[in-house]
Amino acid sequence: MAGLITGLEPGTVRAATARVREEIADAARRAGRDPAEVELLAAVKYIALEEIGVLAEAGLTLLGENRAQDLEAKAGAHPGFRWHFIGQLQSRKVRQILPYAELVHSVASDSALRQLERHGTPDTEILVEVNVAGEEGKAGIAPAELAAFLERAPVRVGGLMTMPPFSEDAEDSRRHFAALRELAEAHGLARLSMGTSQDFAVAVEEGATIVRVGSRLYGA
Repeated sequence: MAGLITGLEPGTVRAATARVREEIADAARRAGRDPAEVELLAAVKYIALEEIGVLAEAGLTLLGENRAQDLEAKAGAHPGFRWHFIGQLQSRKVRQILPYAELVHSVASDSALRQLERHGTPDTEILVEVNVAGEEGKAGIAPAELAAFLERAPVRVGGLMTMPPFSEDAEDSRRHFAALRELAEAHGLARLSMGTSQDFAVAVEEGATIVRVGSRLYGA
């Protein structure tokens, strides 16, 4: 598959991971939070299957995959990691994902809820994706529709996820992260998946409990 990252060095990834964890800790302290409240998820969409073992050597334990077939292949070959599904969720892929993902970050359709009702278990946990910026054509539940969507969820909803509009300036994401935190608080939800390589520190300052970091860990 074109675009995959190969040739990862454990020492390089370990050093990059340490820098990211330090930035997470600094951001948490600025916000008066315990850094232990924030999980670092390594996004592995562009990491080749044969490179996944390097991430364990580098001290990473929680991985997130965007594609159902790649989650099945990578998690099947490397069950020692904790795995989350972080890509756009197609309802027809729910059954394929659930045996491998301890958390699904991107539930945003009634068709996905129907499949979760069919294939979910008492252990199934999801995050609802919210389109807090109201972007046209972007996945996610509108904030005004969140309460009703949560009522329809047939499995445990642990929290919310969002992807703000891309910007080179991390500060542009702050208001969207704050809006997601306020929605989570209003609905009594504890987990917030928000923030990626370019804006995870701002996300932590605004309450993220999971940050999804890829390129910063791999030097890509």
